[in-house]
Amino acid sequence: MLEDVAARILMVEDDDAIAAPLARALTREGYEVERAENGTDALALAASAPVDLVLLDLGLPDMDGLDVCRGLRASGFDGGILILTARGGELDRVVGLDVGADDYLSKPFSLSELLARSRALLRRSTRPLGDAEAPPATPTTLGAPAPTSGGLRVDADARRVWIDETELGLTAKEFDVLLRLDAQRGSVVTRETLMAEVWDENWFGSTKTLDTTVGRLRQKLLDGGAPVVLSTVRGVGFRLEDVAGHA
Repeated sequence: MLEDVAARILMVEDDDAIAAPLARALTREGYEVERAENGTDALALAASAPVDLVLLDLGLPDMDGLDVCRGLRASGFDGGILILTARGGELDRVVGLDVGADDYLSKPFSLSELLARSRALLRRSTRPLGDAEAPPATPTTLGAPAPTSGGLRVDADARRVWIDETELGLTAKEFDVLLRLDAQRGSVVTRETLMAEVWDENWFGSTKTLDTTVGRLRQKLLDGGAPVVLSTVRGVGFRLEDVAGHA
């Protein structure tokens, strides 16, 4: 793992028969595991200490796990969220992704698959594992491209984004969408391309989760004063373009 610092995983699961063996398995893999048995405790734990990944059950005793997911994102949590649930329908999966989850795993699931998906989300996390000190947010960061668009800089290697000298907090999916659009600045990237490259090349059905992710990303760019416009090209896809005077 990066810098030999254990990633912190928050497991939100009220079923002891699932939580206990899963916690042991994750600990054996070298992760630090904290468990919450309900949504209220989960939100409090996530707010009190840095967390790299949340494993989130939807069927919690005090609130729906989807509300926990919304609450995490609303509070600024930008780590990975992997939903674990017995709800296997496409609608439930789409709703989970719409409210900010990064991935979805239906029960029963294999431990090997859960570990693989967890590793993938941890690799893509925008926050350094273990809350390690980040490199300076300057154009001299190793491997970072030169600043473009008057202050918006997307560092693919570090998975970090800056607007001037301020780092922009994005979820894993938001970053992946921005990275893909930034690679073709000024050109339209189709919805199909984004779904295939950011989500899954075998994705079928609703792409509403893409619209939701783009909407959140657009608002963060606007709030941060980024000198770009993320435009929707109706029926085709999306385009990231420079604001006039900042090209």
